[in-house]
Amino acid sequence: MRAYPAVDILDGHVVRLAQGDFARSTTYASAPLDAARAWAEQGAEQLHIVDLDGARRGEPVNLASVREVVAETGLFVQLGGGLRSSEAVDAAAATGVHRMIIGTAAFDGSRMLEHALHHYGPERVTVSVDARSGLVAKQGWLETSTTPTATAVGELVARGVTHFIYTDVERDGTLAGPNLEAVREIAGVIGGDLLYAGGIGELDDLRALVELGHPRLAGVIIGKALYEQRFTLAQAMAALCS
Repeated sequence: MRAYPAVDILDGHVVRLAQGDFARSTTYASAPLDAARAWAEQGAEQLHIVDLDGARRGEPVNLASVREVVAETGLFVQLGGGLRSSEAVDAAAATGVHRMIIGTAAFDGSRMLEHALHHYGPERVTVSVDARSGLVAKQGWLETSTTPTATAVGELVARGVTHFIYTDVERDGTLAGPNLEAVREIAGVIGGDLLYAGGIGELDDLRALVELGHPRLAGVIIGKALYEQRFTLAQAMAALCS
């Protein structure tokens, strides 16, 4: 399993939100490139970047910063936040990111997801299934739908999606540990790869995910625990390979 350090961009800075609440943000770095370089120096091979400004506005805002990170670090970068139109996906792809993360637009009845899959292939498209109390959260986590998470994932598999991110919104930024039951449920539905995010606070949380032993669980997105030095990236990588 791989570790994906999270780089969440808000107002040009690297921050972490608590449970997706924009009013509860903590700033950790002055510039995304600085954070990306730091993770690269510590051994990161991939980054998870979220344009929080874009998620709130509904269209990408920080693509220039993302392009800079891709060009300067050479890391595998996946990008989400505000990719709710075909034009936004095309603009994100033009930055050179390896995967575009589609969230809300995958559930709104539009053909944008099909556009992304057709033009860039399933290897460059990830769908982020964000959940609150077992239901899909949308609009940058500002709204909760009535669709059960597992149902939504099954429908996305039928549409050709092979890469997924599952985030437990209620645990995100809390350091309270992963939702193992939800991971087991979602991993059992998909036919491709799954990344988990939300609540990672200590190395034992990573080991617990590894111990699930699910072949579809390919990696973990880690944010606050790394920024607050609960453990190092090297320790996280070692725990995920144990």
